Amino acid sequence: MRTYGRVGQTNGQGGTWVEVSTSADGDNSNVMLTALSQAIKLGLGESPFWASNGIPAQQSVITQVLPDYYATQTQTFWAPNFASLVITRVPQSSPPTYNMNVVCFNGAQLSLTVAT
Repeated sequence: MRTYGRVGQTNGQGGTWVEVSTSADGDNSNVMLTALSQAIKLGLGESPFWASNGIPAQQSVITQVLPDYYATQTQTFWAPNFASLVITRVPQSSPPTYNMNVVCFNGAQLSLTVAT
């Protein structure tokens, strides 16, 4: 399995696309974590592959539904790919920023912060 992610990105600009593939021992944790971090950055319905994932910032303002609801939906969708997945919003962050704490099936513990 493989996906692509950006490294060296600053404020949504620049960066280099790199391929993230299944490790030699068959572990897909890095692939899933890369795909999850990209799904968090999506608007709801923006991806043809993950239409139910994303944080709809504009719709959240219009409907007055907190984006945390959509973060919880995304967490529920992606949780089976990890031993543990917790997504929490960073309070009073602009743009909305989420901390992802992950425990992989191989025991690795990862922490990632993603701005939408």
